[in-house]
Amino acid sequence: MSVATVGVVGAGLMGSGIAQVCATADMKVVIHDINDAAIQKGVVSINSSLSRLVAKGKLTEVEKDSILTRIAGSVETAALKDVDFLIEAVSEDFTIKSEIIRSLEAVVSSNCIIASNTSSISITRLARSLKNPSRFVGMHFFNPVPLMSLVEVVRGFQTDRMSFEKTQELAQRLGKVAIAVNNAPGFVVNRILCPMINEAIFVLQEGLASREAIDEGMKLGANHPIGPLALADLVGLDTFLSVMNVFHEEFNEPKYRPARLLKEMVDAGHLGRKTGRGFYQYAS
Repeated sequence: MSVATVGVVGAGLMGSGIAQVCATADMKVVIHDINDAAIQKGVVSINSSLSRLVAKGKLTEVEKDSILTRIAGSVETAALKDVDFLIEAVSEDFTIKSEIIRSLEAVVSSNCIIASNTSSISITRLARSLKNPSRFVGMHFFNPVPLMSLVEVVRGFQTDRMSFEKTQELAQRLGKVAIAVNNAPGFVVNRILCPMINEAIFVLQEGLASREAIDEGMKLGANHPIGPLALADLVGLDTFLSVMNVFHEEFNEPKYRPARLLKEMVDAGHLGRKTGRGFYQYAS
């Protein structure tokens, strides 16, 4: 199966980034979301991202315009009926994801591979709601999608060999490095990374060091390109809390409990860069 058209469900930060890299790789893209405002916001985000590449000399205006012509948006699920590959990129919530995946299975063709961009939720559990779970696979992109080179291709218990290999091929076509991962909470990268960030929040909560000292310490002492608290702001504290809640529930071990400070900040609506305030404040 050659992928000519990709459907992306969710026009947010991750969805728009996935749509951009697919269109840049000469595929047609259909973005689906619940309303036109969300779709237009996603398209504006893609346009801004491409404009930055033009400004840096990495893309021409003609190339940018060509990429944008390959992207269409629709609030109608029927617009996805002819896509060759469907990528779900909605909120990190099992109920929301499973309902969307189940409803869209009836829309797309029987040959269409269905993937989830989940960063922590079980691919095996999500696949359980499908009539044909063998074509369901995890395709975990990293933020920001156009710049990050890694994709975790996650094999669920029911995922068949062809769907898994075709997903790896698609990731490579997008210019990404695909690593093969078996299903487990958080997969590989977040299984290692998220508890570290959570521990950094505990350190701040306990008053052992300032936010600046924590981030500077990890940048200079561990050679990380960005500090853990700044990274949490970039990811979104609500998304990060969802991941830690999955870890705590699935592993049932106290070492995965989310820091109280993290919960308080999410309750206060301080979600990081997307709200202008998290561990740091950001200009609008």
